[in-house]
Amino acid sequence: MKKICVTGAGGFVGSHLVTYLRHLGHWVRGVDLKYPEYGKTSANEFEILDLRDKANCLQSFRGVEQVYALAADMGGIGYIHSAHAKIAFNNALISNYSLEAARIMGVKRYLFTSSACVYPLYLQTGADVVGLKESDAYPAEPEDAYGWEKLVTERTCMHYTEDYGMETRVARFHNIYGIEGAWDGGKEKAPAALCRKIAICRWNSQKEIEIWGDGEQTRSFMYIDDCVRLLYLLMQSRHREPINIGTDRLVTINELVDIIAWAAAQNGKAPDWWPPEKKHIIGTQGVRGRNADLTLMESVLGEPRVSLEEGILNTYRWIEKQVRGDG
Repeated sequence: MKKICVTGAGGFVGSHLVTYLRHLGHWVRGVDLKYPEYGKTSANEFEILDLRDKANCLQSFRGVEQVYALAADMGGIGYIHSAHAKIAFNNALISNYSLEAARIMGVKRYLFTSSACVYPLYLQTGADVVGLKESDAYPAEPEDAYGWEKLVTERTCMHYTEDYGMETRVARFHNIYGIEGAWDGGKEKAPAALCRKIAICRWNSQKEIEIWGDGEQTRSFMYIDDCVRLLYLLMQSRHREPINIGTDRLVTINELVDIIAWAAAQNGKAPDWWPPEKKHIIGTQGVRGRNADLTLMESVLGEPRVSLEEGILNTYRWIEKQVRGDG
């Protein structure tokens, strides 16, 4: 048993990670500005603290051996493209104070959750993209303030290892989705937003679904269960360099909508007119295409286990309950 702190433990990935670590028998302190929204925390202790304050970071890391640093100001593509200054300011404070507090408090291992947004925009201009390798992050041209802060903190983690001997790990997330994550309110990611729209179409007999852009933009998606398992394996590993955490199955947003519509049809009898018609509207799309090269992840940590269909089916069933108000 290890004593572990998970920051961002009230959020989507953080709350799932706490549950996973507790299942493995570890003692866990969760820290966030809020409790998990969709259920009780599994943490041994949960503290409401603002990690933009160094004193709160020091308090968070007392007596723990490992820190999973997930706390960040973030959301879906609409949010991260509309709040650059706020995101840059908040995340720089959280990241720098957390790293320094971990050093002062004698934390042995520190895992920072980065993002595929660190990868250069010039490699993501087409829909039919080659998987991004970890080395592709340089020459740097990250995606907006969110991506720049993540990349700078990756470098800071490297220097804390070099200068202070603190073992750091860096995970670059590629579109993590699943149950018990934000599904409305503006900070939800594409799979959750589209699950919500499909559920509303089904239960309100709306025969079309709105999609931002032409729907031919491409992404790959990883289910939450795979994510937290691989995060744990990364923390235990000897691998110090940034590593992709994702899948390499590239789908268009239109294809993702089709998979979600299929999932809805599995969740009880669909209407005779199913599936809904796609209506493409103007909206924030982010990069045209993004996929992950998993060569390094599979050699160090292993392969993802949950298919896109299985993960979407689980996610849709949960979100449909939220939409219907019986979740």
